[in-house]
Amino acid sequence: MRRFLFLSSFLLLLGTGCFSIHPTRAHADAASDIQSQIDANKQQVDALEADIAAFQKQLDALGAKKNTLQSTISSLSLSQQQLAAQIKVTQSKIASANLQIEQLTSSIGDKESSIANDQSAISEQLQSIVENEQTPFVATLISSQSLTDAWQIADRAMQLNQALTNNIADLRDARTTLAKNRDQVSTTKANLLALQKDLTLQKRSIDANKVAQQQLLSQTKNQESNYQLLIAQKKASEQAFEQALVNLQSQLNLIVHPGLLPKVGTGLLAWPFSSSFMANCAARKSLFGNFFCITQYFGTTPFSTANPQVYSGHGHDGVDIAAPIGTPVHAALAGTVLATGNTDIVHDSSGRRCYSFGKWVMLIHGDGINTMYAHLSEIDVQAGQSVTTGQVIGLSGMTGYATGPHLHFGVYASEGTKIMTLRQFRGATVGCADATMPVATLTAYLNPLSYL
Repeated sequence: MRRFLFLSSFLLLLGTGCFSIHPTRAHADAASDIQSQIDANKQQVDALEADIAAFQKQLDALGAKKNTLQSTISSLSLSQQQLAAQIKVTQSKIASANLQIEQLTSSIGDKESSIANDQSAISEQLQSIVENEQTPFVATLISSQSLTDAWQIADRAMQLNQALTNNIADLRDARTTLAKNRDQVSTTKANLLALQKDLTLQKRSIDANKVAQQQLLSQTKNQESNYQLLIAQKKASEQAFEQALVNLQSQLNLIVHPGLLPKVGTGLLAWPFSSSFMANCAARKSLFGNFFCITQYFGTTPFSTANPQVYSGHGHDGVDIAAPIGTPVHAALAGTVLATGNTDIVHDSSGRRCYSFGKWVMLIHGDGINTMYAHLSEIDVQAGQSVTTGQVIGLSGMTGYATGPHLHFGVYASEGTKIMTLRQFRGATVGCADATMPVATLTAYLNPLSYL
């Protein structure tokens, strides 16, 4: 009887958690301090995101005004302030992620310690009982002096069984919590790596924005008349370039087989920007009239019709998506970098730059199509490199024939496309003869929206 009463009392203590190891007061204070820091970071992020939204409203208002040097410089300055706020947001999120890892790691240590101490205590006490008590429980029950004693013994046996069940359940819960915390640490660490990558891109973005601003001020000497002259030169250069390009395209002996192209409407391609960027576009539908920040569609558009000298009567050969300078541009589909180039570094016979695409990247995919990304501020890939869907291949800009920051996104039929210079085709020597660019037969231009 004595052995059973001791055993049942001991296990009832286990069932009520008396052997659990609780954090010390100092440890609890440390955990509270960590949570306070996380909460403070969250408040800072909320305030900064409100600032970012305010900057966006100002940028949208500027974008609706006439394109002047002052409005362009103001847009660049606002973009820099917005990027600086975004960098602070990312830094706060990184700090919070590190605090969460510290918090979870501490919790994991507590759980492991609690489990180990519970198991050790149970083991030691049971071993002591076995060594010091030899009377079997059944013998104790049979030797009871009265029916009341027997019922009491049976009742204690039920309590013993319940105590064991409760203790086992507690240990299982502790192990489940431990596993969840470890999973949360892994997830938070992965999120931390993504945030650090975002921070690197954001710092590059602000650098690209500042370089564009400095170049523009240098080119115009901060004079509106010089800025308007620069715009006129871009238009004239683009007109000559497009005419030479159309002449070349009409003579290419390339045949496109429509049956080899992907089916329209399959959503083969992803948008060439991050999901957060596209969500911001959707929130600004009233500004663009669409959910995707598209400023010009494919084919015969009002702008291409009003500017036949630029588009040579065949319409716009891609879609233009408004994006601040330095916005990361993502591969719309896994593939290989067919080629990259920069038409701005080449000049025509009169000394004018061959603006056109500016800095560009073309990818070739295994689905019979190529994708084109133009007017970039930076290129992050090189010819022959394999890329995955969503991989950053460069930063958006306003190089080439671009009077405002945007991405020109095009889709081409692979078999109707070549990378070459005008000089390589029939010895052209005038215009931008040495500008390397994608050249396609007119039937190779595809509407990007058919595959997005």
